[in-house]
Amino acid sequence: MTVAKLKVAVLISGRGSNLQALIDACAAADYPAEIVLVVSNVPNAQGLARAKAASLRMAIVDHRNYTSRDSFDEAVDAMLKEAGAEFICLAGFMRILGDAFVRKWEGRMINIHPSLLPAFKGTHVHEQAIAAGVKVSGCTVHYVIPALDSGPIIAQEKVPVLAGDTPETLAARVLEAEHKTYPTALKWIAEGKVRFEQGRAVLTGD
Repeated sequence: MTVAKLKVAVLISGRGSNLQALIDACAAADYPAEIVLVVSNVPNAQGLARAKAASLRMAIVDHRNYTSRDSFDEAVDAMLKEAGAEFICLAGFMRILGDAFVRKWEGRMINIHPSLLPAFKGTHVHEQAIAAGVKVSGCTVHYVIPALDSGPIIAQEKVPVLAGDTPETLAARVLEAEHKTYPTALKWIAEGKVRFEQGRAVLTGD
């Protein structure tokens, strides 16, 4: 019996390296999710070339064409509905989504952040880590809630901070970890091994 795959939309703003990691994972016949739409708020985002190469459906929703956050969010939501998306992966998406949109998709939207949350939220994460003198950083996949970078944690991967690291060298190693961790976390969700329940990420243990 063929099991239906989780229909995923990926939202991007830039180079799309995590999108590529998800594309590569979804190429496996036994992977339990499929990408049905790639949305970019930046018309010339490099990630769109990755989506085109994979023959994926794409939509450009340029935030500069909208007078409010809500109208932008509504346009994105309409694209998701039209494509039949059931789940959202934010992959370098650099727009803050409004509370109404986030609540509508709560439990069905995840993000990957380049630190071990709750440490170093927001931007300039690697600069923050080096300035703090931490010996370990990494990445976090979490459910998205209205509070920025504060949703329930699904998966984390540690990356050592080496002597002499710059934000660029640390970012490169963390990015390698992201490319492994994001597809794994999505796989767990699609298989029902992780679920969002009463504001928490619950592991079923199956």
